[in-house]
Amino acid sequence: MTAPRIVIVGTGPAGVRAAQAVVEAGLRPTVVDESRRDGGQIYRRQPEGFKRPYSKLYGTEAAKAQALHSSFEALRPHIDYRPDTLAWNHTAGELHVVSQGEPATLAYDALILCAGATDRLMPVPGWHRAGCYSLGASQIALKAQACAIGSQVVFMGSGPLLYLVASQYVQAGAKVVAVLDTAPASKPWKAITGLLARPTLALRGLGLIRGLRAAGVPVLQGITPVQIDGDDALGVRAVAVRTAQGAMQRFECDAVGLGWHLRSETQLADLAQCEFAFEPLSRQWLPRIDEDGRSTTRGVYLAGDGTRILGADGAEAAGRLAALAALSDAGHATGQAAYRDQAPGLRGTLATMDRFRQGLVHAFPWPHAQAAALPDDAIVCRCEAVTAGELRRCATELDSQEVNRAKAFSRVGMGRCQGRFCGHAAAEVIAHTCHIPVEQVGRLRSQAPVKPLMMNTREVQP
Repeated sequence: MTAPRIVIVGTGPAGVRAAQAVVEAGLRPTVVDESRRDGGQIYRRQPEGFKRPYSKLYGTEAAKAQALHSSFEALRPHIDYRPDTLAWNHTAGELHVVSQGEPATLAYDALILCAGATDRLMPVPGWHRAGCYSLGASQIALKAQACAIGSQVVFMGSGPLLYLVASQYVQAGAKVVAVLDTAPASKPWKAITGLLARPTLALRGLGLIRGLRAAGVPVLQGITPVQIDGDDALGVRAVAVRTAQGAMQRFECDAVGLGWHLRSETQLADLAQCEFAFEPLSRQWLPRIDEDGRSTTRGVYLAGDGTRILGADGAEAAGRLAALAALSDAGHATGQAAYRDQAPGLRGTLATMDRFRQGLVHAFPWPHAQAAALPDDAIVCRCEAVTAGELRRCATELDSQEVNRAKAFSRVGMGRCQGRFCGHAAAEVIAHTCHIPVEQVGRLRSQAPVKPLMMNTREVQP
């Protein structure tokens, strides 16, 4: 019997553990990653030659980061590793990739997508100014470039990543002016019961907040963003918010890191024609999977934050489970035995992670009312400079109650980020304007290439 061809996308926690499971079964998978080095975003490795200690880069997660990196180093001789390679399209049974302008097509029997997540962003008036970054970009600057995004930084948004990145900046010696959280300080009971599924991790999060305050960083919760002030010549100059008590407060700064938890990176799953379902709790569309990571497209498996935001530990378990499911479905004897033995425990781990995830969503809710309250001149789509007023006009005058119709008329989501930054907020603006549920607005359809491509510019000889 011919060995199954297994292709894995991503070398974050899910991708590394998926590759590990396949190698343990005696196979050599192809592992594609857009980055130059393994680790994903949460455990992003610093460039070759950088010598900063793990404790400074990863804080309380240093041991886990080092363990994942060591595991991948051990795997490298046993995999077809393709770093700096973008998976940009999918057709039936084939993944299309490009590296340094050179295209390739990877045929597969099982495709395991571990695409990770990106920042979930809510527009704030003035967020188009120079000096505004996502939390993920702020983290990349620190880990991969050894620099801060500014000399005086405000972090604003909600979710665990907000406090993690701010803490990492403090650890690195950067000046953090304030941490501004839209979530209220008082958490509902559903949040508390969910967070108790992983009490050690919940306490670690509280420790980050305590550490920031001990370092003299103001931490305000329950705020409402009002404006990011600045000008075209100098960029960001200050952030204005309304506190939970209703008072206006202004923080002078030259950079802002923004983020409201995370959104799953689902473009490849969409191009693979996987079915999606709307999840009311997080107010976003997610791919349908079974308990082991099988998608609705035969041969395509999904794991990690690219399908559910379960954190790094959850991603490791999901990656291994999806790989074992793929091996079992392919009729691989060693993989089938490992699947029978390990799948129940991995499912139990993921169930615990999902309870914690639901607790986090209740504790740090997506502030959809903030999109409804955006002034007409506020830019929603930074790539194409589409304002909230233009979206409202499309909805009311051009009958654009569906987001892809609004995209056709306004160009929202047509820019470089392809809706990653603006898609969720644009849907919320349309839903509020039309007085309909946001799920009725739908989701932006993915198009190839999933990200801008580097084209091969060599002349072709006649």
